[in-house]
Amino acid sequence: MKSENTFTPELNATKQSDTRPSIKNGFLLKTRLQSFIQNANAWGVFVMGSTFVLMIASIYVMYVLQSDYDQFNQDRLSTTFGMIFMVIATGLFAFKAGFFVYTLYRYFRYKAIESVSNEELPTCTVIVPAYNEGKQVYATLMSLANSDYPVEKLQLLSIDDGSKDDTWYWMQEAKRVLGDRVVIYQQPKNMGKRHALYRGFNEGTGEVFVTVDSDSIVKKDTLRNLVSPFVTNEKCGAVAGNIRVLNNEKALIPKMLDVSFVLSFEFVRSAESSLNSVLCTPGALAAYRRTAVFACLDAWINQTFMGQPSDIGEDRAMTNMILKQGYHVLFQRNAYAYTNVPEKYKGLYKMFIRWGRSNVRENIEMSKYVFTNFREGSKAGTRLLFFSQATKIVMSYPFLLFMLYFVVTHPLLFVASTLTSILVLSTFPVIFYAKRYNFMESFWAYSYSVMYTFGLFWITPYAIATANRRGWLTRGLAEKK
Repeated sequence: MKSENTFTPELNATKQSDTRPSIKNGFLLKTRLQSFIQNANAWGVFVMGSTFVLMIASIYVMYVLQSDYDQFNQDRLSTTFGMIFMVIATGLFAFKAGFFVYTLYRYFRYKAIESVSNEELPTCTVIVPAYNEGKQVYATLMSLANSDYPVEKLQLLSIDDGSKDDTWYWMQEAKRVLGDRVVIYQQPKNMGKRHALYRGFNEGTGEVFVTVDSDSIVKKDTLRNLVSPFVTNEKCGAVAGNIRVLNNEKALIPKMLDVSFVLSFEFVRSAESSLNSVLCTPGALAAYRRTAVFACLDAWINQTFMGQPSDIGEDRAMTNMILKQGYHVLFQRNAYAYTNVPEKYKGLYKMFIRWGRSNVRENIEMSKYVFTNFREGSKAGTRLLFFSQATKIVMSYPFLLFMLYFVVTHPLLFVASTLTSILVLSTFPVIFYAKRYNFMESFWAYSYSVMYTFGLFWITPYAIATANRRGWLTRGLAEKK
């Protein structure tokens, strides 16, 4: 079975004349299972199988150790420190549960905006910064050139940020094929993605700027869907695109991240969009109103943190500055971009560290205006989103210390209770992905949660402690981003 990012329709496994639901559904499930096994390698089958064995075993262990677990909780309640921790933990759990219900409600309130007509579409400048991207930048530019967008309204710019490989050659090849439809620039040296985008903003002439990463591919209708909210909503200052994983057939980590991305974008950002407050427009695909960009461009390019120039988190920073101006920031579920993600653990944790540091920095910046009268209309939803983000940062160290204490004192109980919690909490992402896309692939949500909980739990505390550090981290790795 083809996955979503292959741009081919899913084959219908049964004839339309078959009206027996149970037989039809059973045959579909069998076909999907056979396809999954055929496409999965032995390592993937082992990882998926091990995940389920661990979670099922954890349920049994929790049943056996139930009295120990009850005693552990009683011991915590018998001390002042333990009582305080339990009260705080219970309060946070209640908040998170309530916040999830609220997010679910906002998700159902969300509706993507349909594309406006060719006549209504604004002039659009697409900026593609590239660094050591090789042939992939050619594929990116070609996918953009093939967009269903009026040619006379579309300007394509690509900036080589001092690459050390053959990126410039492939940009020239794209120029040779596309001619005047694309303009290419070469930075005198590697100056960072923010400076490449800055050059694009200053060179561009469109009413709307679109930024696309050079390792991403867009669908034919992506651009027109992405920019349509600027026409229908004059208060719209920025729009986030829907990001899926391009290389999810190459390794297990991309498979897991694809499920995670679907939840992050199609569930979380849909809810944020219904509040006009998407907190981050992704670098892989985002659109900005020209006037909103130039209102904060100088502050954005000269942004610093603890006295050091900011060379990460350019997308989150731009989003923050546009929200601060009082604009709405929306999400378009029907505007897809498929991007490459790390295929190995080293690339993954470096990417998450970069995102974590940006999250810390921009939450600090957001705290300076979110409780002011920064825009017309209700701001309660935006403040609630900020509070949810802030609590994750503030409570990361207390929960890390508790986790370490739990591990030292009751290692088996810790592992069993954690795996059981993963089984319960990760079922929603599984159901959500299965409903939206692929039933069998949805189970990677469990494996991803196990990997993140036991292999990446340290990211947020480390990102907080090193928030002032500079550097892209993943540049120079053999794999992309």
